[in-house]
Amino acid sequence: MGESRGSFVEKEGWVITDDPLSLRVGERDLFVDLGAEKLIAAERGDIKIAVEIKSFISQSLIKDLENAIGQYILYLKILTRLEPERTLYLAVNQEIFTNFFAEEVVQIILSDGIIKLIIFDALEEEITQWID
Repeated sequence: MGESRGSFVEKEGWVITDDPLSLRVGERDLFVDLGAEKLIAAERGDIKIAVEIKSFISQSLIKDLENAIGQYILYLKILTRLEPERTLYLAVNQEIFTNFFAEEVVQIILSDGIIKLIIFDALEEEITQWID
């Protein structure tokens, strides 16, 4: 599926620079490369982003949310130190955003504006919304 390669990002004119993006902290290498879930880096002009793509396909959407938020915060803290010019986004498909992210439990998490989102159409492989 195109979402695992970040082609929806490329369609917006971004150049994928790292797929996956590897972050080295001390003796540890951190990167995500789990099928439909990965951290990629892209650039467009002087703007740099990192995108954590999450599929939300397990039996528990709450467990997927917990994992996504945990990874997002981990990468956010590390990127702030290693690549402060890069903005981190959590990418989710339109169906998950419309059906699950509208629920109160997710809205509470998103209400402080820390998590930035990219909403994408998996079939069309295009971004439908940016939420900063």
